Formats: sequence, C-alpha cells, structure tokens
Amino acid sequence: MSVRETIISQFEAVAKEKDFKLPPLSDDLVLLESGLDSLSFAIIVARLEDCLGYDPFSADEELGIPIKFIDFIRIYEDVAK
Repeated sequence: MSVRETIISQFEAVAKEKDFKLPPLSDDLVLLESGLDSLSFAIIVARLEDCLGYDPFSADEELGIPIKFIDFIRIYEDVAK
C-alpha cells in the first residue's frame, strides 16, 4: 500500500469509528473543513506512525502546518524518501 493509500485508509477508519461522514478526500480539501477534530488528527498521526514506522511531526526539522489534504500527504511522502 502506498503512503497516500495508507493515509486515506486511516482518515476513513477514524471517521467511521467516530460515525462521521468525511467529505471527499481530494487534494484540495482544507483539513479544517474535513470535520475532524484535533483528537481525530492525533489518532491518525499515531496510527500512521504504527503503519509507516515514522512520525514526520516529531522530526527536528520544521515542516510547517499542513493546510490542505495534499500538504499532509506530501509531508509523509517527503519523509519516506
């Protein structure tokens, strides 16, 4: 499974567990408009660390705050390289 597919599956899993319907996970989706709260994002990041073996947000370098869904994906893809 690609990094992108893994991220999408975690977003969908957390939304399902919270009985929440996500908007389409397009690259242009603004994360704040996804309807997920900060706890949901924390769960997603923790699960992605388990799945992918790294947490780019705990790295020493500054990554910036992801605004759109594609920004979130690129952060993970860049660290995977």
